[in-house]
Amino acid sequence: QVQLVESGGGLVQTGGSLNLSCAASGRTFSNYVMGWFRQAPGKEREFVAAINWSFDSTYYADSVKGRFTISRDNTKSTVYLRMNSLKPEDTAVYYCATSTTFIYRNYRAYDYWGQGTQVTVSS
Repeated sequence: QVQLVESGGGLVQTGGSLNLSCAASGRTFSNYVMGWFRQAPGKEREFVAAINWSFDSTYYADSVKGRFTISRDNTKSTVYLRMNSLKPEDTAVYYCATSTTFIYRNYRAYDYWGQGTQVTVSS
């Protein structure tokens, strides 16, 4: 059974930073994609970033490019999202997910999801 467990969310002021973690288990992730998505109240789930586990290729939404960094630690089967220069519009529940496809930006391509972690950026 694949399990994804996020952690690291919280409350931060505008301009602050947070590190999110996603601990993965239940499959060999070397051939998969790991992604971060977010969903604010009343809005659709939105792509944030993704990483190809094997090739270390990374992909970002334009809204976070230059501020967020996705990375992974193979030894811990963990994916990270470093978020800098946070803005109030980054407030959302952040989810990690895994996909067997190379369709990085569409949440429908991901088959397993974590429970989410709340990120709140105060102005």
